[in-house]
Amino acid sequence: MSKDPLLQPYKLKHLSLRNRIMTTAHEPAYPEDGMPKDRYAAYHAERAKAGVALAMTAGSAAVSRDSPPVFNNILAYKDEVVPHIQRLTDACHEHGTAVMIQLTHLGRRTGWNKGNWLPSVSSSKHREPAHRAFPKLAEDWDIERIISDFADAAERMQAGGMDGIEVQIYGHLLDQFWSPLTNDLDGPYGGQSLESRMALPLAVIDAMRQRVGDDFIIGARYTADEAEAGGITAAEGIEISKRLRDTGQVDFLNVIRGRIHTDPAMTDVIPVQGMKNAPHLDFAGEVKKATGMPTFHAAKIPDVATARHAISAGLLDMVGMTRAHMADPHIVRKIVEGREDDIRPCVGATYCLDRIYQAGEALCIHNPATGRELEMPHDVPPAEVAKNVVIVGAGPAGLEAARVAAERGHHVTVLEAQPDPGGQVRLTAQSERRREMISIIDWRMAQCAARDVAFHFNTWAEAGDVTALEPDVVIIATGGLPNVELFESGKEQDLVVTSWDLIAGDVKPGQNVLIYDESGDHPGLMAAEIAAKSGAKVEVMTPDRTFAPDIMGMNLVPYMRALQDKDVTFTVTRRLKGVERAGNMVKALIGTDYSDHLSEQLHDQVVVNYGTLPMDDLYFDLKPLSSNLGAVDYDALIDGRPQGLNRNSDGQFQLFRIGDAVSARNTHAAIYDALRLMKDV
Repeated sequence: MSKDPLLQPYKLKHLSLRNRIMTTAHEPAYPEDGMPKDRYAAYHAERAKAGVALAMTAGSAAVSRDSPPVFNNILAYKDEVVPHIQRLTDACHEHGTAVMIQLTHLGRRTGWNKGNWLPSVSSSKHREPAHRAFPKLAEDWDIERIISDFADAAERMQAGGMDGIEVQIYGHLLDQFWSPLTNDLDGPYGGQSLESRMALPLAVIDAMRQRVGDDFIIGARYTADEAEAGGITAAEGIEISKRLRDTGQVDFLNVIRGRIHTDPAMTDVIPVQGMKNAPHLDFAGEVKKATGMPTFHAAKIPDVATARHAISAGLLDMVGMTRAHMADPHIVRKIVEGREDDIRPCVGATYCLDRIYQAGEALCIHNPATGRELEMPHDVPPAEVAKNVVIVGAGPAGLEAARVAAERGHHVTVLEAQPDPGGQVRLTAQSERRREMISIIDWRMAQCAARDVAFHFNTWAEAGDVTALEPDVVIIATGGLPNVELFESGKEQDLVVTSWDLIAGDVKPGQNVLIYDESGDHPGLMAAEIAAKSGAKVEVMTPDRTFAPDIMGMNLVPYMRALQDKDVTFTVTRRLKGVERAGNMVKALIGTDYSDHLSEQLHDQVVVNYGTLPMDDLYFDLKPLSSNLGAVDYDALIDGRPQGLNRNSDGQFQLFRIGDAVSARNTHAAIYDALRLMKDV
């Protein structure tokens, strides 16, 4: 038996867990019509077959009709959910993984204009800043039916074969009741005493226990320290933990520290890249020590070493590695096989969570197979015939193409003009806060090195260089160059610089800087941060009604924290229509899409963030020499079949371009391009 602390079994009540690694509750927003169907089951089954001990599903499943999902949650209040839960449970049990589900009522953390258009309900009369809906104060009949709804949902989950349930008591309704910051009620469930504030959560747990019996596992994921003035203190959180233990009805504690009512608060609970790893781990250990209860916890525990410490130091009984398992679902298998170096690292980009909070579906920024388990492989199968594959460009798209082709057994050569791999990701990683992004490149380089991919750096490839290698397949992954052609003028503006100029250090910031950000992605605010830190006065301008929409909520937080104590202003609904020289300054002509209003501003530097234009000269040089003339069979691509177009009988090779060499998109899109094309080459 292994002596690795992470691989030791754990007994939770009657349940035998095969190791100490779990995925904590999270909603990837994959349900269909509120039901966890095939895609949902495949996502969790992938992690189960690789050895994770416990899958805590949903984040969270809604128990009541007046708790409409804020994103695509499971609807646990419907009887029809039971057979879908059974299939999900069976898919994980087949591989030896225990399965539980988190149940919740969202309270004020939702809106009234969703689902059945019922008013949101809470113990607070104030709206939650993140979701903006004013709730009604809960009445006695609301409380009675919600208690019953929790019990009904617990019974459904038991009928669906689940091993247990986890009650959600952080940020949602039950936590709104027990936090002094959000309880405006009078009577038995209101006031400021801990007894009255805990009354509803304890009543819910009691009702569920009566419904499911003593053997079924019930735990709580709860706020044990709100880390905010006037809220639950660490000391009160320890007392809450002891009271949960003393009910005799709770089988495990899953500890949360902080609040989630605003984007900044949630980002402190679930840290993003550049923030401290495992910031609440020691506090979770204090709860375990004080209560003696089985204790779970997850909050930016992205690596095996930190997880191993959490167990070996006795801080936790089960360690949650949730985002880490989105990056690599095979973590446990690779630990068992002694292949920890092969684990695809979580880079903390939190593309997954930011997407679901904007009504998308959770996707990993550099594992495009996550959430696509029904179509995309996590383990790339070998090809029947080895081919000679030439890839031009060693950014994320090119490196993923090289990795996948090499795993297929092809002979792979990569030509790269720069001295180092990485493309825009390498520039991004120059930011101290975003340096974790370089792991996207480093991991792929290591995978390629292990498979004998040949790299030629400092090589500006021309058509003759490519054809001399006698390729069967050519992949153009040359990326793009910053676009400075303004929307109105259509001309290159020689009086502006680009956000990438500042990020790369090729251009120093001015003293009065206009950042014109029409892309709304990271480079605009990265440039703004560089300029502001240099002491410049900075204006960030966008023609959109919100700034930086592609950065999304949680990733926006570190930028705002870095910028708000500096001389930075944000201007929306203004369009840069042109620039001209004005002495030693630059005059910016400013318009708007909403009227004919025009104005002029003087700056000593105008920085444009407007995406990239493809570096595609080589592609078009090679196109007439290729058998497919560069064409992609989209039906085959989507259906997962090899590319077979032959548009040129004299063609020497297949030719494809991917990533920003096609059009300006993001890192995930570039890597996904590569995987879904190359897995069938």
